[in-house]
Amino acid sequence: MKNNLSIAIKAAIDAGAEILKVYETNFEVEVKGDESPLTQADKNANDIINRYLLPTAIPIISEENKQLDYEQRKDWSKCWVVDPLDGTKEFIKRNGEFTVNIALVRNGVPILGVIYVPVTKTLYFTTADAKSAKKIDLESEDIEIEEILKKAIPIKPELDSGTIKIVGSRSHLNEDTKNFIDNIEKANKVEIVSRGSSLKFCLVAEGLAHIYPRFAPTMEWDTAAGDAICRAVGLEVIDQTTEKPLAYNKRNLLNNYFLVRS
Repeated sequence: MKNNLSIAIKAAIDAGAEILKVYETNFEVEVKGDESPLTQADKNANDIINRYLLPTAIPIISEENKQLDYEQRKDWSKCWVVDPLDGTKEFIKRNGEFTVNIALVRNGVPILGVIYVPVTKTLYFTTADAKSAKKIDLESEDIEIEEILKKAIPIKPELDSGTIKIVGSRSHLNEDTKNFIDNIEKANKVEIVSRGSSLKFCLVAEGLAHIYPRFAPTMEWDTAAGDAICRAVGLEVIDQTTEKPLAYNKRNLLNNYFLVRS
């Protein structure tokens, strides 16, 4: 597993470097069939990640790869689940809150997760045994993997604040999320904490927020890496329809609404 972790970390960092090359240009924005945005950075990052992951002989589910029918995927015991550029809208806004997400899933469960923030060079990852997660701010993209593993600091979701910090946005709450927050506010002081892309998972995993309610559509590649990191630090990512942890490599790659909390 350590080898797969090293591969995923290196892939994420190199993809992030390629994303920044496009970020610094006057890039064009395409609109995909589902009306989501696509840039050359998404494509370039995907190419780099595929180049790293294909030699592992583990099949890949990536937002920017052609999606295979479930009949071709249903017997996979393992697969990579990848979003080469999570938060393309944040990328277009140039606010820095976009990430590279790479997860390894075994029998529907994310067991390895890497999230890289190209602008700040911040890296989050599960340990090889999936029993903890770590964070490091890289000084350089050329850093050796062994140095990353050695210098990264463990993260954990411990908060002493009497205020319940909820990941969301006051100005963009749908009715379900607003009702959820309103119910908590009946008995608690609430603070809304906002962040883009998979960084929402990281906020809870490193103790900067208590709860992340996601009552809006997401795909498996949006959540798998963050889910792995949250599970590694003892958090639950609960499907609000099944009331069980989110599952991956499903027939439909669309997630149900979910809730992250300790």
